[in-house]
Amino acid sequence: MRTRPERIRLEILIVLAVTFGLSGARAGLRLIDALLAQPALNEQQVTLNDTSSDVSWLDLALQVCSAASLFAWGALALFLLEATLPRPRWRDWLHGAGLAALIGLPGLVLYVVSLQMGWSKEVVPTTEAVQVPTLLLWSFANAFGEETVVVMWLITRLRQLGWGPWPAIAASSVLRGSYHLYQGVSAGFGNIVMGVVFGWFYHRTGKVWPLILAHFLIDAVAFVGYQLLSDSFLSLLGL
Repeated sequence: MRTRPERIRLEILIVLAVTFGLSGARAGLRLIDALLAQPALNEQQVTLNDTSSDVSWLDLALQVCSAASLFAWGALALFLLEATLPRPRWRDWLHGAGLAALIGLPGLVLYVVSLQMGWSKEVVPTTEAVQVPTLLLWSFANAFGEETVVVMWLITRLRQLGWGPWPAIAASSVLRGSYHLYQGVSAGFGNIVMGVVFGWFYHRTGKVWPLILAHFLIDAVAFVGYQLLSDSFLSLLGL
């Protein structure tokens, strides 16, 4: 019979293989492929939220299924930790908004500089065909799945194995950075920094809702804001 540390190590291997671990491996391989391609990295594009079908109701169904997988990953993490999430309070929204501003604004500057330096692909947050409710669903699904698995579950399990707080935060941050590498080198680095900030906050407070809400706000502003600004720009051109 396995000891508890052995079971925790096995759980970590299995959960990461099912969720963000393999996503990180795939993203790293996609980055290598992009770097080996003929166009420079900053001349390539990556669309974060694209349509899955030309049939509207099929596209919605496919988008919901994909988002549901992220919710399932987060639910699995909560189940394994035997934890529940109470309803977010107004303080959680306040802290979330603060974290979103702390991460989002410097992140935008990093992206612009990295694109000019050739360290990032041109990131297209969404296409016009994707509806705003779908973008909000994706924003929350990404936030819930990532923060419950990558921060709450992983840091908790590593701490239970005797890891110190900073090694656990570092492991969580590197994992977060790895599955964003498909966007470019800068995306990996930027998300490592985000992971350090979020991991430190979770270590100090033990709260995950502010992280989920901050992540949701960052993604929602990027996805919905890009679409609205694109529509406004096209209308000004008379297109």
